[in-house]
Amino acid sequence: MDRYARWNALLELLTDTGRVSVEDAAARLDVSQATIRRDFDQLAQQQMITRTRGGAVANGVSYDLPLRYKTAKHSAEKQRIGAAAAALVAPGMVVGLNGGTTTTEVARGLAVRPDLNSSADGAQLTVVTNALNIANELLVRSRMKIVVAGGVVRPQSFELVGPLGGALLREVTLDVALLGVDAIDVQLGAAAHHEGEASMNNLMVARAKRVVIIADSSKLGGHAFARICPIERVETLVTDSGADPATVQAFRDAGVSVVCA
Repeated sequence: MDRYARWNALLELLTDTGRVSVEDAAARLDVSQATIRRDFDQLAQQQMITRTRGGAVANGVSYDLPLRYKTAKHSAEKQRIGAAAAALVAPGMVVGLNGGTTTTEVARGLAVRPDLNSSADGAQLTVVTNALNIANELLVRSRMKIVVAGGVVRPQSFELVGPLGGALLREVTLDVALLGVDAIDVQLGAAAHHEGEASMNNLMVARAKRVVIIADSSKLGGHAFARICPIERVETLVTDSGADPATVQAFRDAGVSVVCA
């Protein structure tokens, strides 16, 4: 396991437990205690954790980990979800995409579809996004038209937030918004941890004919600080096959079409 994979595992462990000792972390990751001490020291320098005598505790930031530390979590499920969500897009559409690891997989799924990259018949796909990393993914791997909403960069997610981006989003119309979320619940709707991201996502919802929520099964039935939209606004939920059948049925009973990838 390389350093970044260990850091990812340690941060996830701290997010789940709140506190972990050097001894326990070394045993779980099958590395030396000296290695764990160095990892803890380096993560503490980045203000990702708080170092304690013999271990570490989670900082508040661990609840909303930067994107670079999330890439390994549920990665196989997210790749399947990304491919399934990309399959919902037709040539010539205008598609809204927000930031996050799962929507990054959606972008990759769009980029490898040759029918979406051809503009010979005027059916070029247009992607509107507020995420710098997703714009870059598509820019280097496709010939799609890419529109980036302005704003202030949020380092945790590479998303642009604030009124500058909102001004652009209010002037466009989306055929479909493909939105990654931090949580989605039948009663509470779709939500994000950060209010700025939720606000931008809400604008995409307002400008979209259809709303598709992209969420692995760990996000279902959860809650987060800022609501993006009510469940009534969601047409389709794309999740993974590990989703609880009763939870999936609850979404279907609420009128949401559910795709389990």
